[in-house]
Order: sequence, then structure tokens, then C-alpha cells
Amino acid sequence: MEPADMAMVQAAFTSNWIAPSGPDLDAFEKEFAAKVGARHATAVSSGTAALHLALKVTGIQPGDEVICSTLTFVASANPIRYLGATPIFIDSDRETWNLNPALLAEFLEKRARIGRIPRALVLVHLYGQSADIKPIKELCDRYGVIIVEDAAEALGATYHGKTPGTFGRCGIFSFNGNKIITTSGGGMLVSDDPILVQQAKFLATQARDHEEYYQHSQIGYNYRLSNILAALGRSQLRVLDARVAARRETFARYQELLDGIDGLEFMPEASFGRSSRWLVCVLIDPVRFGMNHESVRLALGAENIEARSVWKPMHMQPLYEGCERIGGAVAEQLFDQGLCLPSGSNLPMYDLERVVAVVRRCAGRV
Repeated sequence: MEPADMAMVQAAFTSNWIAPSGPDLDAFEKEFAAKVGARHATAVSSGTAALHLALKVTGIQPGDEVICSTLTFVASANPIRYLGATPIFIDSDRETWNLNPALLAEFLEKRARIGRIPRALVLVHLYGQSADIKPIKELCDRYGVIIVEDAAEALGATYHGKTPGTFGRCGIFSFNGNKIITTSGGGMLVSDDPILVQQAKFLATQARDHEEYYQHSQIGYNYRLSNILAALGRSQLRVLDARVAARRETFARYQELLDGIDGLEFMPEASFGRSSRWLVCVLIDPVRFGMNHESVRLALGAENIEARSVWKPMHMQPLYEGCERIGGAVAEQLFDQGLCLPSGSNLPMYDLERVVAVVRRCAGRV
């Protein structure tokens, strides 16, 4: 948080527009849409709420099948179940750590032969890295599969110069406290379709009909972002580019200081775009490195340094046991060897060097 953030929040308090609506909320939606290159946006209470609404307004029904990346946070998959639909998980590729287009092609071709094309795809952009959208979109257009993009972790990234999250029918972003910009909790749904966004906004405000009295003909949700948090979001949005630059610089410093360590590999940056480097992710080969990633995590923890494992794939989660999956070996290896290092935009150099010192010590490279 910076002084400008407090100034914007204080101005919202002074205006007495607190919640749920207000001028800062309207402005945040317009400014965010302009920043990412979408025509329309609606601000909600979380990225999960945005994804739930995106799937709802694109017509997902109970019994539908929805494809999802297996290597992701559980919030990418749970809204599929909220709507009574069935998730199908697809493995990652090594270039992006995101959904593998070749596996998607094989799966859709197989399903087309038996006349069972899934209704939609939740396309996740992981750890600040865009998926390879072009071949995936071509496949989905060919087979009539709706794309909803989960760009919760990829604000500030690019794909051929455009923002991931703006290629599908809807895209969603998160402003949770751990994201590159934050409203403490919050999310955004974007689309070029004004009707979809208006439907999402309607559902997010308890689906109140346009009557003078309180009338409700549909089930709605209490999902709107407050004007106060939107004021914070407007301030944070203004420093997004600086935050991305800081994260990329942090990543570059880690690469420089950990260069040459056998068995340690950084998450690659795909050739088709720029990663925001939301998190610094590494793979640790226990044979070549001499220690597994969990031992490194514990060694960091002993120095009061928090690190975390890469997401556990959805097909390995007890919650989704028995769901259909396509592949899985790549995601399993990334989970088995992956570690996320401290990556904050305000990470001081002396703290980064503390992390590096522990990692080098674990590798026997003091």
C-alpha cells in the first residue's frame, strides 16, 4: 500500500459513497476495461465470484461438461461444480505450464466422433504466464466450445501484445491480497459483449427486477464490489505497470544469483508474450540438485522465509477424485518439483539475497 491508495480511499469515505455502488465503482470498471483492452467490465467481490458469474451468463447448466486446466488453484474448478456441471481436466505443456493445446485437440477430435463435445473451457493463465491462446481458440471455435478465461494470476501479462483474459466470451481477474494489485478482496469480469456483462451485474446485485418494489424472478448473488474497495482498485491500477516491472526485475535477479546451479530450473517465459512474473517459480530436480523441493521449503522456513509448493493438480485432489482427465504427467512433475519463492513487488534486495543464500546452501553452493 502507498500514500496514494489511502488518499483515494479517504476521498471515497469523504464522499459518503460507501457500498455497494458509487462513482469510484463505475470509474474502476471503465478504467480497468480500458487498461486491459475489453469493452465492458463489472467489478465483484472476488475472482471466484467473477468466474461463477462468467460460467452462469455463458449458459452453463447442470449436467454440462466443462474442460479445465488441471494445474491450477481450486477456485478455477469449483464454480463449474457450483452450477452442477462436470469438470474435465487437461494436462499442462512444459513451455507455458498451462493447458496443452495438442492434448485438447486430441480430446475434442475424439469427443466429436461420438457427438459429446463439452460445453465450455475454463482456460487458466498460470503464475503470470499466458496460455498459448491462438491454437486453443481455433480449436474451440471449430468445435463450438465456449472459452471463459481465468486470468486471475495474469494481470499485466501479454499474449502477442494483448491482455490474456480478453480473447474468450468472458475473462476474469482477481484482486485478492496476494495478487499483483489488490483491493484486499475483489475481482473483475470483462467481455466485449455488453449483454453478458449486464447480465452478470444484474445477477451480482441479487437479481433484482426493474420494479419500484423489490421483485426477484431469478436467483441472484451478493457479489458486487464496494465503492470503497473500488477506490483502492483505481489507485492500485495506476501502478500496475510499475508492479509488473518490479516483479520482472525480481525474477531477473533470482536468475542471475542462482545461475549455474545444477538441478534448478526457472519457469520458462513463452516466446509469444510477456509474463508478469506474478510468482517466481522454480523446479528442483532432487537427483541433480541433491535435495527435493520440500526440503528446500523447510530450510527456507527455518530462516523465517515462506515458500510454497506449486499448485497441486486438480486431478490429484480428493475433491475431484474420479473426474475425467487427459494426461497429467507434466502437471504431476511440476507439482512434485515446483517451488514458489518470495516474489512481492516490494521485496527488498537484502531479503532476496537471504532467500538466495539458503537455496545455494541447500545446493552445496555456499
